[in-house]
Amino acid sequence: MGSGIVGFEKAHTEKKDRMLSRVADSLYWMSRYLERAENAVRQLDVTMSLVLDTGGPNVETRWHRMMAALGKPEGMPWNGSLEQMARTLIFDPIDPLSVTFCVSGARENARQVREEISTEQWQRLNRLYHHIHSPHAQSQFSSSVNDLLASIIDGIYLFKGTTDTTMIHGQGWQFIRLGRYLERAYATATLLEVYQPELFQHGAQESAAHLYLEFVGLLRSCTSFEAYCQVYTADLSPARVLEFLLLNRDFPHAIRYCVDGARESIQGIQHTGGRRAPDELISGIGKLHAMLVYTNIQEILAGDAASFLHNIRAQCLYIHELIYRYYVHYSIQSALAF
Repeated sequence: MGSGIVGFEKAHTEKKDRMLSRVADSLYWMSRYLERAENAVRQLDVTMSLVLDTGGPNVETRWHRMMAALGKPEGMPWNGSLEQMARTLIFDPIDPLSVTFCVSGARENARQVREEISTEQWQRLNRLYHHIHSPHAQSQFSSSVNDLLASIIDGIYLFKGTTDTTMIHGQGWQFIRLGRYLERAYATATLLEVYQPELFQHGAQESAAHLYLEFVGLLRSCTSFEAYCQVYTADLSPARVLEFLLLNRDFPHAIRYCVDGARESIQGIQHTGGRRAPDELISGIGKLHAMLVYTNIQEILAGDAASFLHNIRAQCLYIHELIYRYYVHYSIQSALAF
């Protein structure tokens, strides 16, 4: 009889662990998909504004740079029409980079854990999903693509605000924050790495004369132009732009801020009753945090800035793998060990 009770307890625990890992996985990816959609919309909006500058790179070059910054260096095959390429990036239902694909992925993950989120969250996300799939969105694209992009951003912001004001700030909320900040840190590091050869290897005088609009576009891609100007005024020097987007601890799209947020979320998961984070995960996020805290922009520029940014991306991927190993794809034996 004793062994039967032990067997039942173990089976029950395994089922519970699978449920917990499923919920964590869905909330984590719901958040990452929405962050990815927002990043694509912002970069598309900036790119379509910058092509009006006839003195800069041509349209095709800007498009391929944007696609590389979104994580697809080979890009979509260029057909000579910015409008058609933009339509594909927004509405393609099967390309993992498209806004529609990401919003659909976020909604599907939310649907799988409908009982874990508030009615208001589901309504906001569902409304965004149906809007982007509606004929109205297609006609809005034809009449004013900027208005369409703004409406998508508004929908994502409304969901994020609703999440923070209607959801218990427990384990589920922490996994949402973890997905958001890890995705954002990786996206910003990718963006900076793509821009690095073009923008951060020029002298200050040349940058001020020839690359001013490019720096404005880079900052706008991270919703950071006004915030940057509050810290440094409108002096867009390469070192200051890189320093702000890398090391600022108070701006939500700076990599330092995102890494701090991800670290706090991992700690919060433990404090709200989740599994104790293993030493490997604590060490991984701690190493990434130390990279940004115990350095300055002069040291980064004196060394290899591209390698520094690439290392940040590699660390983000490593932390993602550890999150999956210990919170999603873990065995009952490892669960009982922590």
